[in-house]
Amino acid sequence: MEHEDLKELIGLLKDTDITELQVEKEGVKIKIKREKFFGHLEVAQPIMVERKASKEEIIISEAEGRLFTVASPIVGTFYRAPAPDAAPFVEVGANVKKGQVLCVIEAMKLMNEIESDMDGVIARILVDNSHPVEYGEPLFLIDPAE
Repeated sequence: MEHEDLKELIGLLKDTDITELQVEKEGVKIKIKREKFFGHLEVAQPIMVERKASKEEIIISEAEGRLFTVASPIVGTFYRAPAPDAAPFVEVGANVKKGQVLCVIEAMKLMNEIESDMDGVIARILVDNSHPVEYGEPLFLIDPAE
């Protein structure tokens, strides 16, 4: 295997979620493993900025009394679908049943399914796909079935 072939393989892995690749060509075995490194994280101090609420925020806050918040039970990475090329578990406006999977949160390379605690309708999805979430961070707002 030529040096250029290796550079090409490493370049292909760079823009994917694949962390390990093993190739055998012409009697040569090559194993490439990429560890995710997060480095030193600095936490910025919050800056208080006064702003006016948008119309959508006012509507949501008025409905807050009846909406149920599904919060993250762990720290990890939020995923809306079971795989990158799969359809999301739920969309806004979808009817959900108690025990239905809403998302997965990856924590320490384990995928944890987050289920609905009640029957209802997804009113809002509060986290973008593949973004980190903290313990207790709101993930979904559900309008409970009556």
